[in-house]
Amino acid sequence: MHVAQVKDFHEVGETVAWTFRSFCKMSLVKKASLIFCMFLCSFCAQGQDFGEPSFMKSVYFRGGSFFVDWEQSIGVQQFLDSIPNIHNYVITVHSHTDNVGGKEYNEWLSQMRSESVVEELLINEKVKEEFIEIKDFGLFNPIYNNSTWEGRRKNRRVDIILWLAI
Repeated sequence: MHVAQVKDFHEVGETVAWTFRSFCKMSLVKKASLIFCMFLCSFCAQGQDFGEPSFMKSVYFRGGSFFVDWEQSIGVQQFLDSIPNIHNYVITVHSHTDNVGGKEYNEWLSQMRSESVVEELLINEKVKEEFIEIKDFGLFNPIYNNSTWEGRRKNRRVDIILWLAI
């Protein structure tokens, strides 16, 4: 087993030496392009730690409504189209309401909002229903202060959250 490790180490060393020789023979333009691509790849890879979402989009609603208007629908489709390799993500849909109305009403409204957003997601043929998870919070777990008009407006939303699955 120890010999195999040494063999692997030598193979890696030979590969690095070959890559370095190839890099030295490249034109200046190719070298600059390669370095730029390496920079972009490392920059993009830095953004996500384990357990952190990769992308997020919120869909906002009027009070008591679960209707996704035309502008919000277009925004969802543009959001989905902007994500490369969307099939590599699990999507969670977190539905929220403000505190106007009772507990049962807000649970129902939260569920209706998440179902409306899932319908919007499924318009995109790249999104598969089996990769969508729904969490309806209703009036619980508000992020914004429900004692203000602005806070209630921001709490009437569904968050679409994409988590890297591979």
